[in-house]
Amino acid sequence: MRKDNIFRSLHKYILGNLYIVILFLAFIGVFIGVFSLYNLEIEAVVYSSILCIFLGLIYFVCKFLSYHRKHKELLRIERSISLIANELPSPSDSIEEDYQNMISSLIEINNKTLTDFTKQRNESIDYYTTWVHQVKVPIAVMKLILQGEDTNENKELLSELFRVEEYVEMVLCYFRLDSTSNDFVFKEYKLDDIIKKSIRKYASQFIRKKISLNYNNTDKIVLTDEKWLSFILEQILSNAIKYTDRGSITISIDDDKILSISDTGIGIAEEDIPRIFEKGFTGYNGRADKKSTGLGLYLCKMAANKLSHSIYVKSEVGVGSTFFIDLKSIDLKVE
Repeated sequence: MRKDNIFRSLHKYILGNLYIVILFLAFIGVFIGVFSLYNLEIEAVVYSSILCIFLGLIYFVCKFLSYHRKHKELLRIERSISLIANELPSPSDSIEEDYQNMISSLIEINNKTLTDFTKQRNESIDYYTTWVHQVKVPIAVMKLILQGEDTNENKELLSELFRVEEYVEMVLCYFRLDSTSNDFVFKEYKLDDIIKKSIRKYASQFIRKKISLNYNNTDKIVLTDEKWLSFILEQILSNAIKYTDRGSITISIDDDKILSISDTGIGIAEEDIPRIFEKGFTGYNGRADKKSTGLGLYLCKMAANKLSHSIYVKSEVGVGSTFFIDLKSIDLKVE
């Protein structure tokens, strides 16, 4: 954002009116030249020149002060352009009036475009919300059919169907997080209840890959949104299970309410760590796996930001990864 500085304004004003300054000095030169041709006394020339310069400075200062006041007013409008876009100062000439008319037209076009975009986006969200609920029905039916026989083939199909269900949910979460509607309900929750719910969801995946889980109950109470914190935990657990072939996953929380989820998987390359929360970034592991969307951790970061939680990771290739979620919150009274 531009700063309101009188010296910067003066510099810009002089540059913008440099041709007037040069023209004024040229007039002074002509004035002195004409006086000298008539052999007038030097005092008359000097006094006349000083008087012209003095009057010129008065004019210059008055015009600059008027310019600076308008400049400050425009900066004020710029800082709150979305609120007071129609409060431009009165134009001082026809050119300024033309510019203001152009700005008004652009504002109208922008408002119409924004309205159309919002309408289309809301329609898209409604469509995909309906689509997700419709797709869940055949997924539920297929799960029931596959659970009818306890064969290795059915277990593998159930695992793949579970991943399909995850991707379907991710579509809905993507639209909801990026929308302007408020989908958050902040309350105080028992952290154990949220963690256990996420663990139960992935219990079959732990069993299928023979990965052990280390988790001890905690009595922590956190101020958060249950649905979106569960989404973050589930995405991290999903990645931990996906990239861990043997070993264990550990969930713990310290006294500062920093929740950690550690795995003994393949780890993350050091050069990939700064970018793993970027949209669409899959990194070395994603390119090798060829099944990563690059959306899961991006959505986790978005959700964490909206919950006022911070999320970060430490990892070492061949050793494993640990994701940290800082659940501390300011002292708010929850009604």
